[in-house]
Amino acid sequence: MQFNRLRLSGFKSFVDAAELEIARGLTGVVGPNGCGKSNLVEALRWVMGETSAKRMRGGEMDDVIFGGSSARPARNVAEVALLVDNSDRTAPAELNDAPELNIIRRIERTKGSNYRVNGREVRGRDVQLLFADAGTGARSAGIVSQGRIGAIINAKPSERRIILEEAANIRGLHTRRHEAELRLKAAEANLERLEDVVNALRTQLNGLRQQARQAVRYRSVSEQIRKAESVLLHGRWQAQMAERLVKAAILRDVEATVGEAIGQAARESARQADLAAKMPALRQTEAETSAGLQRLTLARGESDSEQQRIVTARSEAESRLRQIGDDVERETALAAEARESVGRLAVERAAIEKSKEGEQEREAGAATRLAEANRLADEVEARISALTEVIATTEARRAALQRQVRMAVERYDRLQQQLEGLDRQHQELRDCTVAPVEVAAADQAVESAGARMEAARVAVDTAEEQKGERVRRG
Repeated sequence: MQFNRLRLSGFKSFVDAAELEIARGLTGVVGPNGCGKSNLVEALRWVMGETSAKRMRGGEMDDVIFGGSSARPARNVAEVALLVDNSDRTAPAELNDAPELNIIRRIERTKGSNYRVNGREVRGRDVQLLFADAGTGARSAGIVSQGRIGAIINAKPSERRIILEEAANIRGLHTRRHEAELRLKAAEANLERLEDVVNALRTQLNGLRQQARQAVRYRSVSEQIRKAESVLLHGRWQAQMAERLVKAAILRDVEATVGEAIGQAARESARQADLAAKMPALRQTEAETSAGLQRLTLARGESDSEQQRIVTARSEAESRLRQIGDDVERETALAAEARESVGRLAVERAAIEKSKEGEQEREAGAATRLAEANRLADEVEARISALTEVIATTEARRAALQRQVRMAVERYDRLQQQLEGLDRQHQELRDCTVAPVEVAAADQAVESAGARMEAARVAVDTAEEQKGERVRRG
């Protein structure tokens, strides 16, 4: 077998595509250490089907791809092509259709390698057989590398046998015999597995035969059971027929008894109809009695609730009236203080008349304010009268007691506001001179308002007593 050309691309140090022409005779490659001479030999081994990464001086097969340098990036694909002369047609039959064979091995990083011969994809085993038939190969003794001579000399008999087989050009036959042995062993293993499957199926067949026998026995026993059940059911049917005759006689006796009972029931039904005719009047009376009892019960509950509300309202009114009394006492004290202030003002009147001018205008303003105070006092009296009338009307309506009390409280608040207005007027009177007659009239108005407030309190107490008396009578 004659090698004509070796082309490398991305293989180890051959990052760019490079071709090596191998002419007939002796072809040599000369160069310093590290120039890639050994890479050419490894490329030859690799394209001829080498599968050991250690023989390629690497940890894994991807190490044959250019790994990059400081100036060039790494490659992801490596390819080696070997052009072989096949003019003597010694290649295997499936590859022996061309005078030249272009054998290409291509590897991609992390994806493995593939082989093509003249553009047709083949197995790696086919390429190894191709070179084995030619007495060469990736691990042929014809490829002598460093240390290989010593290894041949010190080789074991089995290794020397390989060298002799290559020299005799029968290495391909031994390779094919080894492959045939592997296939034969695989066939024997398949036969052993087939025997196991046959044994398993034989075991299943025996089980199925046993199940079939059990099924036949089951059908026989089922038939016997059906016959026994038929005999048993016939005996039960005869017993039931005899019992039916006995029950028929008993039924006739029972029917006679039932006829008598029906006659008695008819008489009782007539009596029940008479009683039912009398029931509507009795039910009407009962309904009227129940309605009256219900009304009395509701009236009693409402009376109790009303009494409780009246007691609660009375306690609230008493507390509010006590508060009103306290407020009136406070206002009385304030009025006394106002009278004392008026006395002091009368003493200072002479000095004020000498030191100030326009006293008449201020007196007119004071008269106006006094008239306003009188008007307010009249309003208070009118409101107190209205309060008395409202309290009087509550004697006829017990449910309106709380509302009237709230109205009294609101009026009291307004009176308190009026009293506060009087306080402000007293303060203004301290700032200006007021006639003693006007001060006395204001004091009288305040006292009159207090008397009317006391009368309103007495009226509220009277109304409460009258309500309590009606509650006791009711």
